[in-house]
Amino acid sequence: MAPSFLLLLCALALSSMASAALVKHTFHVGNLAVKPLYKEQVVVAVNKKLPGPTIRVHEGDTLVVDLYNDSPYDLSIHWHGIFQLLSGWADGPSYVTQCPIRPGNKYSYKFNITGREGTLWWHAHFSVLRATVYGALIIYPRDSVSYPFPKPYRQVPILLGEWWDANVVDVENEALASGGAPNISDAYTINGKPGRLYSCARETFKLKVTPGKTYLLRIINAALNNQLFFKIAGHDFTVVGADAAYTNPYRTDVVVTAPGQTTDVLLTADRTPASYYMGAHPYISAPIAPFDNTTTVGIIQYENASSSEPIMPVMPVFTDTPTAHKFYTNLTGLSSSRGYKPLLQSVDERMFIAFGLGLDQCPPNANCGGPSNTRLTANMNNISFQFPSRLSLLQAHFSGVNGIFTDDFPDNPPIVYDYTNATVAAAFLASQKGTRLKRLAYNSTVEIVLQNTAVLTTENHPIHLHGFNFFILAQGFGNFNRETDEQKFNLVNSQERNTIGVPVGGWAVIRFKANNPGVWLLHCHLDVHLPLGLATAFVVENGPSSSSTLPPPPSDLPLC
Repeated sequence: MAPSFLLLLCALALSSMASAALVKHTFHVGNLAVKPLYKEQVVVAVNKKLPGPTIRVHEGDTLVVDLYNDSPYDLSIHWHGIFQLLSGWADGPSYVTQCPIRPGNKYSYKFNITGREGTLWWHAHFSVLRATVYGALIIYPRDSVSYPFPKPYRQVPILLGEWWDANVVDVENEALASGGAPNISDAYTINGKPGRLYSCARETFKLKVTPGKTYLLRIINAALNNQLFFKIAGHDFTVVGADAAYTNPYRTDVVVTAPGQTTDVLLTADRTPASYYMGAHPYISAPIAPFDNTTTVGIIQYENASSSEPIMPVMPVFTDTPTAHKFYTNLTGLSSSRGYKPLLQSVDERMFIAFGLGLDQCPPNANCGGPSNTRLTANMNNISFQFPSRLSLLQAHFSGVNGIFTDDFPDNPPIVYDYTNATVAAAFLASQKGTRLKRLAYNSTVEIVLQNTAVLTTENHPIHLHGFNFFILAQGFGNFNRETDEQKFNLVNSQERNTIGVPVGGWAVIRFKANNPGVWLLHCHLDVHLPLGLATAFVVENGPSSSSTLPPPPSDLPLC
């Protein structure tokens, strides 16, 4: 090998090493009095900001966040979409990878940003505190310029939220006590601002644009319980990324995003200079219950445009499932991009997970408040997941403590039936409660059919997997039929995500490689469904070497 070539390799290696940095943040979580809508509320916020601070890092950096819990509630922070390779202790879901941080205590989250470029986010993972405890996590390429699309003039986070004019913890507790769903929200927000369509709204998000310039909008759905349509009047988008994975460019005039999902779009300011509304309102796949049918707006204002009333986009109807399904299924992975790994063709573990809502019968003297003294519940494969309380699942797994969980989560539903037939499914309202996990061998390839059920109702559930990205092979409506639906699998440029909106009354097939030892939650990201039990978790075993073995917990890991 020529000496000059060796020097070039060394220079490239040193350049790569030099680009990695240690990025530090301090989060003070405490009470904050705000009045975005009708009346002042005291909420939990980070560094007195709503939304919280935006974290900006480069791929390869190490991030350290010192969190001080000065709030009156237990809490933890989840770094949504971060793989946490060999740093599972920093993943964040309470009672899964750590016990919550008690009021007055501190915990330092430390992890490497590996294999991701694009938009992610962070949020509380305890109770419903993520209603106000959330923020953007933006990951730039190592050299800050190597995008697989023309570098945008400016990059703008767009965080879509949900607002209650009440204490959200009280709202959740009242719902759990009554056996039903919580009260619907009072508004949606864009970057913490409800927008001027609400009669008492104080602020509207505004973005000034320069004619002819292209902007990268980093859209994050931080709402608790609603998928959202997002549009800008008179403008189209080009989708270039989803869940911090690049996509083949996809032109559209509407973005659909489920809670937990992120979407990167290019917006070119190529219209007549004027003011235009951006709008977001819910996509409701199952309109059987009341929902917040309001619309939040922001304003796109062209430089030097004459002042005029902004133009309003024509929003999809709330129940527009065809538009939502078209958007989700037209995204494909950019297989030529950095970090995209070819889809593994062989499968070691196949699972079929049927999931949805149900009703549990309460004891005669419990007075749950539901119909015929029942309580709303949810399950996967008829198991309603119960979180432990005296030790986290990861601690129990790492230390070999018995009695916290079992590793016998079923690979298939206990009974095969017509999952999406409401008349048939009504016979399966009840479920078993348990903390039952699925154990996976290190480096095994796992394929999961996620099947919605119509036990109580059908709806589009956003399912999020911690610790991994997965490939979406296919998705559709009705019951999954391997004989016919396997022919629809995209094995060439599958979309890569960490959260998928499983179609209403339908199914999706995902595949991932279990190359990350630890305990990883799989759950519905509609916040109302998590405490009801719509979750399970994977125990991924250590690999054969020290570089594939989970290290011990940090000394400041919170205790239960």
